[in-house]
Amino acid sequence: MASASQNTKSSLVHVFLVAFSGQGNVNPLLRLAKRLASKGMLVTFCAPERVGKEMKAVDENSITDQPTPYGDGMIRFEFFEDGSADDSDQSKIFDFDLRMEMLEQAGRRNLPKLLKNQEDEGRPVSCVINNPFIPWVSEIAESLGIPNVLLWVQSCASFSIYYHYHFNLVPFPSESEPEKDIILPRMPVLKYDELPTYLHPSSPVQSLKRAMLAQFHNLSKPFCILMDSFQELEDEVVVHMSKFCPIRTIGPLLFNEPEIASPTDIHVSGDCMKIEEDCIEWLDSKPPSSVVYISFGSIAVPEQKQVDEIALGLLNSEVSFLWVMKPPPEYSAFQPVVLPDGFLEKVGGKGKIVKWCPQEQVLSHPSVAFFLTHCGWNSSMEAISTGVPIVAFPQWGDQVTNAKYLIDVFKMGIRLSRGALANRTVTSEEIENCLREATSKESKVAEMKENACKWKKIAKQAMAKSGSSDKNMQAFVDELKKLHAKKQKENSQ
Repeated sequence: MASASQNTKSSLVHVFLVAFSGQGNVNPLLRLAKRLASKGMLVTFCAPERVGKEMKAVDENSITDQPTPYGDGMIRFEFFEDGSADDSDQSKIFDFDLRMEMLEQAGRRNLPKLLKNQEDEGRPVSCVINNPFIPWVSEIAESLGIPNVLLWVQSCASFSIYYHYHFNLVPFPSESEPEKDIILPRMPVLKYDELPTYLHPSSPVQSLKRAMLAQFHNLSKPFCILMDSFQELEDEVVVHMSKFCPIRTIGPLLFNEPEIASPTDIHVSGDCMKIEEDCIEWLDSKPPSSVVYISFGSIAVPEQKQVDEIALGLLNSEVSFLWVMKPPPEYSAFQPVVLPDGFLEKVGGKGKIVKWCPQEQVLSHPSVAFFLTHCGWNSSMEAISTGVPIVAFPQWGDQVTNAKYLIDVFKMGIRLSRGALANRTVTSEEIENCLREATSKESKVAEMKENACKWKKIAKQAMAKSGSSDKNMQAFVDELKKLHAKKQKENSQ
């Protein structure tokens, strides 16, 4: 295969990926972008300008609009005006419904121009890929005659739930019956508080529910649904849902990233906050399987009362811990929190607090015993892929569904919280007992660790050459090449 430097821009298949804001949306789409670039394609990673500002603040040199060699292909970046330029009105900053509306209006104005500019600059787009929460991207692509694809960044189980809800195929909790169990094909029975919280009648976040369901309204527009999961992990529900949608599992996308680029290629990171590298040195100083890693993701911040209880539980448990306490984004409704007075002095060398860290590297570290997690799908897949058992502390969205699967189906975790619908603070005593259990040598813990290692092995096999995800990825790449050849033929006529 010719190297990227030997190809002209127009000769490469050009795939244009559009991400929604938030680390949990940026990471999987950028991982897909790097995989496609490594296979000889020109890939444009596009996102709202707020994301661009955050990414450039972390790594300005790599985030450029010029095609840069990556593997056998090239990668570049574009950011579109998203309606966030004027943040002087505080009511607009914290009104999430309004922010979603402003993003869509700005996206519908600016994204078509970006897509049309690609052709003017000699790199016509063969395919647009977007992820959930921005269903209008599919509509824009269709209006311009560009084939489009959806990268689903949650589990196939969550996809099935939203599908059945949108098409009203089974009964769901309602205002008259809020605690109704949900029974879906090829899935375990879900209690009302194991349903993605946006779909519960008591959910206050209606804009995210509308965006997710709009994606299902537009489900006929993408020619396939890519999933950051793997066949063996969710086999029954993937097989069932594939009867209704062209699903291709291509995950875990995080695997083998060092192998898909050459040593001279740029290092492309999707981090929206600078990483504190010294946390790895700190982990190096700890014995094997002795540290509990704690992270609640990139968006949500537990309330101060809950942080106080976690801190006290950690102190009393006497376990070593690495705790990521990311400050809430300036546009977030979440409030900053602080640690109790004297906490760090009492903990001493047993604990370390960081604002952000290289999570994949941390989870792969031999000193990490358990992962206390919010159970976002990215974090869940990273735990599965690195073979690290979890302590489940879900809060909202699909996190509660992921926790159900991690504990009851994949059998690689302990439950500590049932999420926002429980409307309670988990006490320090519960946290202390759970952490002691997670780091004990009892047979139950050993079984969870064994299951976690089993899923790690299967995940690696799925991504290995001729594995289930590798085959699906190659089939997708072949399809993109056919689309590109068809477009070139049409342009030449």
